[in-house]
Amino acid sequence: MGTKHSCVPFPSEAPYRVYVDDPAPYQQYLTQMLRQHPELFPTDMDHGSTFHDASMSITQDLIGRRITVQATGAVFALRPAFVMPSMIARTEEVEKGLSLRQWGAPCDALASVFGRDALLWYRAWLACGRPSLLGTTVKDPQQVPTDLVADEQGTWVAGPEVDVPTTVGGGCFLGVSVVAAADTAALETGYGACAREAQALVPDSHPRAVCTDGWHATREAWRRLFPTITLVRCFLHAVLKIMDRCRGEVRHHMLERTWRVSQATTKRQCVQRLRRLAEWTPMHRSGAVAAMVLQRWRRRADFTPASDCPPAHRTSHAVDRLLNYQDRLLDAMRYCHATTASARLAVRAMALQGNFHPYGARLRRDQPSRVSPFDDLNGWQYHPNWLHNLLIASSLGGLKL
Repeated sequence: MGTKHSCVPFPSEAPYRVYVDDPAPYQQYLTQMLRQHPELFPTDMDHGSTFHDASMSITQDLIGRRITVQATGAVFALRPAFVMPSMIARTEEVEKGLSLRQWGAPCDALASVFGRDALLWYRAWLACGRPSLLGTTVKDPQQVPTDLVADEQGTWVAGPEVDVPTTVGGGCFLGVSVVAAADTAALETGYGACAREAQALVPDSHPRAVCTDGWHATREAWRRLFPTITLVRCFLHAVLKIMDRCRGEVRHHMLERTWRVSQATTKRQCVQRLRRLAEWTPMHRSGAVAAMVLQRWRRRADFTPASDCPPAHRTSHAVDRLLNYQDRLLDAMRYCHATTASARLAVRAMALQGNFHPYGARLRRDQPSRVSPFDDLNGWQYHPNWLHNLLIASSLGGLKL
């Protein structure tokens, strides 16, 4: 999954063995793939390329070739999608075991059931987190989501507590990192990783809006990264806080009036409904509930921007759902035990596996046309097998070189 490796799709191993022994038909096949999927190959490869050399993998009994791009002289390795990076194993041999990592199966258990060494399974899974998360997930620069949702959750790395800032858009993980604290500077670095990957794909990339909770450091980090972005405060968090403090018959009326605020279509309407809620609440409730509603009225400027940007997310449900998946995996692993660098690769591997792994049986039964978050976002997939699809999409490290 390195940036100097191009992963080439093949229908099976048999045609690859024919092509790799004869450069002429292999070059024709590469030209055909370049026309179909130019994003998998170096930018200047359409101006011509020649085979550079060949090497033999003793463990896989497989020949690999490298090419030289004539326009730049850069050398890139060609790896068929039916073998894993560094040719440590056939893709089909490890696909089912790595699939179980989706549910947090320990590497020791994978070694016991499927053979091989536990460390091989760990390294193979961790390697999934090396390519660009956004570049691997979004294959068309025009499809980069501009309406985002962001939040962070706490976890542990060999004892000390850390935070995992996560960015979601289009139903997929677009950015995830590990930072030492949840302050503005650290979160700017964490969320900035997603921004840099987006700008590597689209140099003038600029999100239109981001929905966050009320944590000041999160909002300030996004404001520093993108000064003109529309910051939307999650209304769901406000509703949940009011619901936790409200009991009895009034609760239903309170929630109904509160949700009506989030359904406002204009800024003026949003302010009016908030004001009426603030006027109605003291006549029916007092104490913590009234104080909470009054606080929302005072902070109305955080909620009204959503009316100026109708496509923006108004709640953080999109990121909360994926954070729940992430939290279950971290809990199954008993969190991270090595270094911050390996923890960062681990959460990125979780994210990419979540983007490419097929949906569960219940969703596929109710909506047979849906395959995976990657397919939902891009409208197609390279290969019906999720691991083949991930390896091909991560060609050149998910970057366009």
